[in-house]
Amino acid sequence: MSKVATALPITWWSEIKALTKFKLSMMVLMSSIFGYMIVAGTQLSLNILLLLTIGGFLITAAANILNQVLEREYDALMDRTKNRPLAANRMKVSEAVLLAGISMVIGIGCLAVINPLTAFLGTLSLILYAFVYTPLKRYSTISVAVGAIPGALPVLIGTTAFEGSLSVLGLTLFGIQFLWQFPHFWAIGWLSFEDYKKAGYKLLPINTQGKIDDNIGMYSGIYAFLLIPVCLFGMLGDARISLVAFVFSTILNLAYFVFCLQLQKKKDRKSARGLMFSSFFYLPLILLIYLIF
Repeated sequence: MSKVATALPITWWSEIKALTKFKLSMMVLMSSIFGYMIVAGTQLSLNILLLLTIGGFLITAAANILNQVLEREYDALMDRTKNRPLAANRMKVSEAVLLAGISMVIGIGCLAVINPLTAFLGTLSLILYAFVYTPLKRYSTISVAVGAIPGALPVLIGTTAFEGSLSVLGLTLFGIQFLWQFPHFWAIGWLSFEDYKKAGYKLLPINTQGKIDDNIGMYSGIYAFLLIPVCLFGMLGDARISLVAFVFSTILNLAYFVFCLQLQKKKDRKSARGLMFSSFFYLPLILLIYLIF
């Protein structure tokens, strides 16, 4: 074992948290739990919820570990990631791969107990994130769209855990989480552009001078505005989505759209930071809207 295994438990746990991107994994897991609770309502099963929680977290953790295994050399080039366990050589690659493998097997197994579709979507999410999105982001900005698929699958996994099939409500929540990610990632990309550039990541549209495209705020706004017809599609296609939920979601979508317009207008770090923080609030708020109304 490496130094990590012989360190104090709190240090070992800190390394595991960094390796699994614990906060991100918990955020992803919460979207699955919200998805399940939204469709289950009063028919919620604690057994399924427990399996979904364990399975969802472990699959997400496995995907994040594999992401760091594949990107360890590039993580070492960026200030924000150079202190990660693998990038800083505090953990062996073999240890990380073993942990990812164990997490993946147990995670998929938990979801398979729920139903086959949920296990399939969980597996698909891991494959797309670790083996398609991760290498692609060094070659093309299309990686953001590709990465948005596994980024949105957790909420759909939550709905299929109850329904066992795809529904209009589940697809609506998937569409919302898919579109939400573009302004979210582009705002983060704006703030960390030079850092990403060091590692050769192509996450933002750039102009001929190699700088961030001046219309990135407008592009973000397009995706934010498209959230409105997606929510309308959900209300018209599934009786479980109320008019009240649509009204509140529209207000929230327009607020998100305004933050995108601010970035387009000002093109500065302050507006990019504002969009980033608004994106952090947006996702839990819209899921709460669908849960409550």
